[in-house]
Amino acid sequence: MKIVVIGATGTIGSAVAAALEKNHEVVRASRSGPVRVDMDDPASIEALFTAVSGIDAVVCCAASGKLTPLDSDDDYTQGLQGKLFGQLHLVRQAIGRLRDGGSITLTSGVFERPTPGSSFGALVNAGLDAFVGAAAIEMPRGLRVNTVSPGWVAETLEAMGLDGAEGTPAADVALAYTEAVEGDAQGRTLRPARRRRPGVPVGGSVS
Repeated sequence: MKIVVIGATGTIGSAVAAALEKNHEVVRASRSGPVRVDMDDPASIEALFTAVSGIDAVVCCAASGKLTPLDSDDDYTQGLQGKLFGQLHLVRQAIGRLRDGGSITLTSGVFERPTPGSSFGALVNAGLDAFVGAAAIEMPRGLRVNTVSPGWVAETLEAMGLDGAEGTPAADVALAYTEAVEGDAQGRTLRPARRRRPGVPVGGSVS
C-alpha cells in the first residue's frame, strides 16, 4: 500500500512511519521537508492530496495535544483548529482522494482521570472518537476511518525530565496505528497498551 503519514517527524509519527515502511510505501509528510502539510491550514491539506496521488491510506500523527489551562484562550483556539477541525478537514478531503477500500487513521488521546489542564484535550479527544464512530457509516467505496488514542509516550516523558517507564514506548504505540491501517477496524478507537505506575498523570497523545 501507499501510505501518507502526517507528522512523520514527531515522536509518534516517526515510529509509525518506520513500522509501516517494513511492508508498505510510506510518504512522510510534515510542516518541513519535501512533502509539506500544516494541519492548521485547510489549504495545505488540500495541496497535500494534489501533490501525492494513488494513496491507499492516510495516517495523521500531527495532532498531538498539550495540557492547556482552562483560561488560556489562544491555546484553546489553536487546538480546535489543528487537532479537531484539521483532522475533520483531512477526512473530508481524503474521502474523494483515497483508493477504494483505503483507510483514514486519526489521533485523539486519553485522560483516564481529571488532570489540571486536561479539560480542553478531553473535549477534543472525545469529539474525535465520537466522530469516527458516526462517520464510519457514511464512508463510501469501502473506506474505513478510525482513531488511535495514545496516552503518555515514554520518550515524551523522558524529554520532560520524567520517568519514561511510566509511559508507552513510541514503537509500541505505533503498533496500534499499524493495526488500524492493515486490519479491518471501522469506526473504532484503538488504544495502545499503556504501562505505568500510580501517581503519574495520564496524558492525551502528547508527543
